[in-house]
Order: sequence, then structure tokens, then C-alpha cells
Amino acid sequence: MKKILALPIALFAISSTDTAMAQNQKESFVANTVTVVKTENGWTELSDGLSYRVWKKGTGKKPQVGDFITIHTKAHVGDSVLFSSRVVNKNEPFELQVRPPQQPRYDLMDGFQMLSEGDSATFRMPLDTILKMGAPAAPWMKKEAGVMFDQEIVMVKVKGQAEAFKEKAAKGKAQMEADEKLLKAYFAKNNIKAIKHPSGMYYTMNKVGTGDTARIGKKVSVNYTGKTMDGKKFDSNVDSAFKHVEPFSFNLGQGQVIPGWDVGVGLLKKGSKATLYIPSPMAYGERSPSAAIPPNSVLIFDVEVKDIKDAEVAPTQAQEPKN
Repeated sequence: MKKILALPIALFAISSTDTAMAQNQKESFVANTVTVVKTENGWTELSDGLSYRVWKKGTGKKPQVGDFITIHTKAHVGDSVLFSSRVVNKNEPFELQVRPPQQPRYDLMDGFQMLSEGDSATFRMPLDTILKMGAPAAPWMKKEAGVMFDQEIVMVKVKGQAEAFKEKAAKGKAQMEADEKLLKAYFAKNNIKAIKHPSGMYYTMNKVGTGDTARIGKKVSVNYTGKTMDGKKFDSNVDSAFKHVEPFSFNLGQGQVIPGWDVGVGLLKKGSKATLYIPSPMAYGERSPSAAIPPNSVLIFDVEVKDIKDAEVAPTQAQEPKN
């Protein structure tokens, strides 16, 4: 789920890691216009501030906004490695969609469009800048000027939307069928009477709230505990062992969390408690966000809706945020 777990700083820099289910139709995006400012000592600076250097040049095509890219990535500050997809994903690359940048500066979505299939490159940006954007900071990080954050990228493959969506639909269908069997066996073994949602996820209502029902666009605050089917916890905001015991808030239906959360939490009223049983295509699918969640894992979440209110409206580019 995007941002329910404490995501690695590497994936924060990749501003739009796409965990949504496969879609059957082409999406339309408006590309961002980025130009080259200068090239010096092998490093190229873009107009959004991002710098990059290609160490090995490939011969494949360049990705465009909307295309899907398969990459290996490693993030580090100096010699300290923060994230490695080869370690987390068992030496397998992971796939994401190139989307319009979400950050006005230093967004890797701009940088990806400068590479070609087969390229090996490094993107560089000031560490203090991305920490100010909200990326999680490690206690040892020096936040003064001049400290750089490097994201190494190997561009393995570039695919157009039509090809990617067709592949995702086929894989998603097969995985949903496999997960359905796992869930039915789990329910039978544990004597659980779960309700199946049309999306394919299951849920049990443990307490029905008395407040408003969560709706798309509303800001929802929840307490939660997540675990795999073998009962192992991988995240919680009510268990002090995970060191973030405060309600988690997100805008419902905006893709800020995994699809299973957007669907499941959208069924609940304020004050409700429920257990969500989420098939892997509605969670992380093949892309594991941590070693605690194996690829293609069915996830189980105990959730409690603490509050529902109007979402805060973010300032547009034409508006200046209030001091």
C-alpha cells in the first residue's frame, strides 16, 4: 500500500510507484516539459533541478509518460545504502508506470524519460531537499547543504501501455484465482464467515459504526494492524514495536493506498472495526515493499475508522501556500 508502511526513501524519490490493479483501457497523461540546462563533468542537469549521469548506454527506446518501465534500483547517501531492489525483490527488477511528476523539482519521473532501455545511470539530488518534501529520514543523516542522495537505475525494459495492461490483466486474473483458493481454505480452517466484495477482496465486520460512511475524496483516519496469512505482523500503528502509534490518514479513492484499502475502508462508517482480506493483485502483487511481505502475498488488515472529514485542498501551481 502506498504510504501505509514506512516506505524506503528510495521509493519516495520515485514519486509514483504504481500498485494499482491492471486497467483495461489506456490512460491519458499530460507530459511535463523538461529541458537540459547544462552538462558538466559527465553530469547533465535538468530544468527541474535533477542531475543524472549515464554510465552504460543502451540501445533500446526511450520511455514516454504512460509507458511502463522495468528497473533495478539502489539508493544511497555516500556509502550508506538505503534501499536495493535486488535485495528486497530477490534480484528481480520491478515495474512502474512513468507518470507526470508529482514534485515541482527533483522528480525521477522527469529523469526516466531521459534514459533508454538498457541504460545504467545515476540520478542525484540534494538530500535536504527531498527530506523537506517529506521523505523519511534516518537518524544518522546529515541534513546540511552539499550532502547528496543518489539513485542508481538500470533500465531493463520499456513497454507501452497496451502491452503492459494486457500482461497485467492476464497475470492478475490468474493470481486472483490462486488467492481465492487460499482464502477459502483459510476461512474454512479458521471458521471465518467473510463477505466477498465484487472486487474480489473479502471482509468481516467486527463492529458497525454510527457515524458517516467513508466516501471517495474524504480524509479518513484509521488505526490498523497488517499481517500475512501465517499470522506474522508486518506493520501496525497500534503496536509500539513498529514505532508509529498515531492514526494514519489518507484521502479515500485517490490511490494513496493499496486498492484493497480504497475498496475496504470505503465500506466502513466512522467508528467501524473490520478485518480486510486482500488478494495480492489488490495489495502489492509481485512487488514486495519489504522483506516481511513476500511477493504475491495475500494480506490481512484489522482496521478501525477513527475519523472521516473533508480532505484538505492542496494549493495549485498558481496558488501560493499560506504561511
